[in-house]
Amino acid sequence: MRLKFPMVAFALEVAMIVLFGIFVKYDIEQMDLHQPNTTNSTEVDRYLELHSLFQDVHVMIFVGFGFLMTFLRNYGFSSVGINLLVASLGLQWGTFIQGIVHSHGQKFYIGIKNMINGDLSTVTVLISFGAVLGKISPSQMLVMTILEIAAFVGNEYLVGEIFKASDVGASMTIHAFGAYFGLAVAGILYHPSLRKEHEMEKSAYHSDLFAMIGTLFLWIFWPSFNSVIAETGEMQYLAIVNTYFSLVACVLTAYACSSLLEKRGKLDMVHIQNATLAGGVAVGTCADMPIRPFGSMVIGGIGGIVSVFGFKFLTVYHGHAGSCARFFHRNGSCWRADHRFNSQVHCPWTAI
Repeated sequence: MRLKFPMVAFALEVAMIVLFGIFVKYDIEQMDLHQPNTTNSTEVDRYLELHSLFQDVHVMIFVGFGFLMTFLRNYGFSSVGINLLVASLGLQWGTFIQGIVHSHGQKFYIGIKNMINGDLSTVTVLISFGAVLGKISPSQMLVMTILEIAAFVGNEYLVGEIFKASDVGASMTIHAFGAYFGLAVAGILYHPSLRKEHEMEKSAYHSDLFAMIGTLFLWIFWPSFNSVIAETGEMQYLAIVNTYFSLVACVLTAYACSSLLEKRGKLDMVHIQNATLAGGVAVGTCADMPIRPFGSMVIGGIGGIVSVFGFKFLTVYHGHAGSCARFFHRNGSCWRADHRFNSQVHCPWTAI
């Protein structure tokens, strides 16, 4: 651990520096090439308009996902710390690999949109992180980041460019893909002898509280997430409005169902932390379409109901992990549920 992790981290960062040095240039250099006698201020201002949305997604990645993963009482430091590590590598690798794919292996110019795409590709890994938290080491997590983002870019190209599917909120390409990938990795780590819930797979009052902080940050900034890659203007407006109303409707149905299913009408923090986000995922694919505010509320409300009921009645600790995860994430699932679906293979050295 003492030598392996530093060597892997240094090697990957050196590789990123070399690749960026060979293939990546500023976007303003492209402007100078095509319009040498004109000012770049208008183009730069146009890119800077997206900076606020870029910052919102950044907060979701480093604060929202980081704290959401603190639900395990013994892995709080790992959740926030490894989240920062993985996100930092993912942002670089995601920006590079997407640029190379879209430029067909040629040098490419980097702008704010490239950085946003790098952010979105990193989210895929952070979703999968919930399925392997406490199971793999930081070195393995870095390797998983490289492999998963490469697979994500290929899948995104297939869905968007070949099939021409509409997925402005990336519900299919990010959320569903991240859940499946995380479960696949956890499935590889599965041990038939470990069939019972592990003693370290438990939450505490403080861990649930910190996880709720992550939920709040994700919930607040989700309209930005679903609208960040939408076309500016009407499409972006629709994505923001539809996501907003889907989220608020989802909260009420999630709370209602949680109280209905628990003893004495108490609320389950697992439901509140995760099912309240189901509306954002559920409406993501059609967020930029004119589905009307009541339509987005119906989608969000159903997402909250399905997520709570699914978690309550389909959660298992061995065996049918894949089918349960598919049910959850297609309906705006819980990243936390991904972890509970899998075998208990814990690596104590991951608790930094």
